[in-house]
This record gives sequence, structure tokens and C-alpha cells, in this order.
Amino acid sequence: MNRNIILLTDSYKVSHYKQYPPKTTTIYSYFESRGGMFDNVVFFGLQYYLREYLAGQVVTRDRINEAALLYEQHFGNPHLFNRAGWEYILQRHNGRLPVRIKAVPEGSSIPTHNVLMTIENTDPACYWLTNFLETLLVQVWYGCTVATQSREIKRLISQFLHETGDPLLIDFKLHDFGFRGVSSVESAGIGGAAHLVNFMGTDTVAALTFIREYYNTQQCYGFSIPAAEHSTITSWGREREVDAYRNMLIQYPEGLVACVSDSYDIFHACDVLWGEILHDDVLQRKGTLVVRPDSGNPVEVVVQVLEILGRRFGTETNNKGFRVLHPNIRVIQGDGVDYTSIREILSAMKHHGWSADNVAFGMGGALLQKLNRDTQKFAFKCSAAVVDGEERAVYKQPVTDSGKVSKRGRLKLIRTENNSFATVPQHAEGADILQTVFENGFIRKQYSFDDVKRNAALTN
Repeated sequence: MNRNIILLTDSYKVSHYKQYPPKTTTIYSYFESRGGMFDNVVFFGLQYYLREYLAGQVVTRDRINEAALLYEQHFGNPHLFNRAGWEYILQRHNGRLPVRIKAVPEGSSIPTHNVLMTIENTDPACYWLTNFLETLLVQVWYGCTVATQSREIKRLISQFLHETGDPLLIDFKLHDFGFRGVSSVESAGIGGAAHLVNFMGTDTVAALTFIREYYNTQQCYGFSIPAAEHSTITSWGREREVDAYRNMLIQYPEGLVACVSDSYDIFHACDVLWGEILHDDVLQRKGTLVVRPDSGNPVEVVVQVLEILGRRFGTETNNKGFRVLHPNIRVIQGDGVDYTSIREILSAMKHHGWSADNVAFGMGGALLQKLNRDTQKFAFKCSAAVVDGEERAVYKQPVTDSGKVSKRGRLKLIRTENNSFATVPQHAEGADILQTVFENGFIRKQYSFDDVKRNAALTN
């Protein structure tokens, strides 16, 4: 992937340096969620973009020449590209970007319609640079949206655990199956790490290396177990399905092991193969077998599987009055899983007297890919400018869409008396939660992944 910052923008921004009012010296913009599926958003992922794309000498002679040639071909105009502006940054700032970025601490959960990040140029000659960087910076929406959805699912499952089981089990109740479902390895790293802000279960290895590289740690924050896929089961043949299952128990005699069991007939597998032929092997094993249905209506299948396994392996009734399977057997639902289906599955389980302790969820494309910038309506807008020495508030107010009215002036985020958050003018009372994280090519504030998880816990 080309890391030339001059090329990491939308085409039309290349022409914007000529479009601001004469004598403009400052452009100040902000980033927010204007609402969406959830009422709060978790801020996560900016540190990656700062370290990977913005920090250090990112403007060089070769990169300027590369951009000039490409833009001449792209626009059919050799004079459109702002070569002088980039030459100025190279010569005056040694190729470092003269901007200041302030942001809320990573991991923080902030109500929508609040400022999450601001950016302004620090050199009056580079007023045009602020919004040139919008294209790249707005991509923070992705990590924020994955972390937000993951957090909301954590809250949802926690609610059912509080009502029917053990809330301390929450960390491993949602497992990331999303690596194969995303559009790139970069997405897997960012999105997979965003999920681990809230949970500890993942099969997305790229998330582990991403955290180590960009969040200052050698610690492992995501964990998994041995598990079967259909190829490892069906390669035995239908007539030897039980041998495939027995092999799983033999190969992994201790600890957790997951086995996909719907290759042919999930109900027969649970009732006869696991529940009768391998019954004693499961109960004598030093660990827990996790049965995975992977097809059908998730709500109906999970409840029916629990009923079969309950008959075969027995249950106990917990102190909240709900049934819990023998500790050597559990279920993970990894197909058709999203926020809505998780709620429906857990509601059906509760209705039939089953504790949420019995099930975990594996979520793939719906966790890391089935979302977009409008899931939480993220926007980046200019709210202040200095023109001819005069500071002015800048805003948009479309008559056709009140939801797109933007904020005005310089902004800060403060804690309110009721321990919530509010966006107020920069000169208003209250300590600003936004912190300077980047200034003039240098990263001023970095977070460890422990910091991120701690911030997430503090604002839950």
C-alpha cells in the first residue's frame, strides 16, 4: 500500500487550497458521531493512523514528484496540484505536518453528538492542510464503530447474565470470527483490536499483532481454543462422523475444545453421537466440550440443542432459577449472529428456562464488516476559521436535513454535573477532556492497550 500522504485523500481535495477566502490563515475542524444505531460511541483507532501515516517526516521530494505526476495524469492539468504548498512543508517543517490534533482518550465511551477529535493547522501558510487530512482521519469511524457495537453486545449479554446466570463469564461470551469476512488485513487488525477493547475471545490473529505494534505492548489480549471446522469433520465421511468427534476428544483430552456438529444432522449428533455413544467420554474428559451448531434458524436451533443436551447430560438449576448444563458441555452459536439475533436467542433461552451461562457466540462479518460510516453517522466538519486576522464561526445548516446541522466555533468536551459529557465552546468553564495527541509531526500522547481497556471500563 502506498504510504504517500499527499495521495491519501479524495481527488477533489487536491483543488481546495484555492477555494478558501483570501487571507485565510486557520482552518479548524472537528469529528463527531451524529447519532446512529447506538446512543454512545467508543473512540478507538486514531493512534494507528497517527503512527502509520502521519508521524515523522512524511513529505519528501520523491513523494512530491510522485504526486505531481499522478495528479497531472489524473486531472489532465499540470497546474492543479499544490506543489508550492507541499514544497513549503518540506522546506519549512522538514516534511512534518504542521497540524495539531486533539482527541478524547482512546477507549472512552462518549454520547453521540459530541466532539471526539479536533484538528487545526499550526502554520498560517498551511490552512489548506487541515481538511486535506479529513479523508484519512475519518477512517477512524471503523475502529470506533466496531468497538461500539462490540460494547453494546457486551452490555446486552451482561444483562442476560445478570438475570439468569453468572456475570463474571462475560469476557468470553462473544468471540471474533471475522478475519475472513473483512475486506483487508488492515481491517482485520483494526476491527479485531476494537473488539478486544471489550472482550477477550478472538480467532483474528491480526488483531493480536496489531495491538502489539501500535499499542505499546507485548502482552496477548485475545485468546482461543482448539476447534473443528467442517473439513476436519466431513473428511472422515458421513458414516464415520462419530469417529471424527471421538478423535477430537482424544486429540484434546483436557481443557476447552469446540466441535462443529451440524455437518449432517445437528440434532442426531447431539442426541445420539455426543449424547449416547460418546456420552461417557465427554463426562470423563478433563474439560469442556463446546458443541457448535452452524446452520438453521439460530433461535430455534440453540434452544433445541440445549434441550437435547440437557436430557442427555443433565442440568442443575442455579440460584436464579435457570437451568445450566453439566460443566463438561456447552454451546457456541457462530452462524447468523448479530446484535438482534443475540438478543432473540438469549430471550428465547430465558423463556425456556435456560441460563445465558450455557452459550457463547461467534460473530464474523456482522462484527467486523457488516457496518459502515453511517452506522453511527460519523462526520468531520469545519467549525472555525481565521480570515484576514478575524476568527469566525463556521457551520452548515441545510434546510433539507436538520440532522446535518454542524457545530460552530472552537470546541471542547467537558464532564457535566450528572457525570455525563457535553460539547461546549472552548472558552466555556470546565476542563477539556480532549488531549493533544499529535502536533507538528510528533505524537504527543500515546495509549497502551491497558489504558484503552481501562478507559472503556471507566466510561461503561
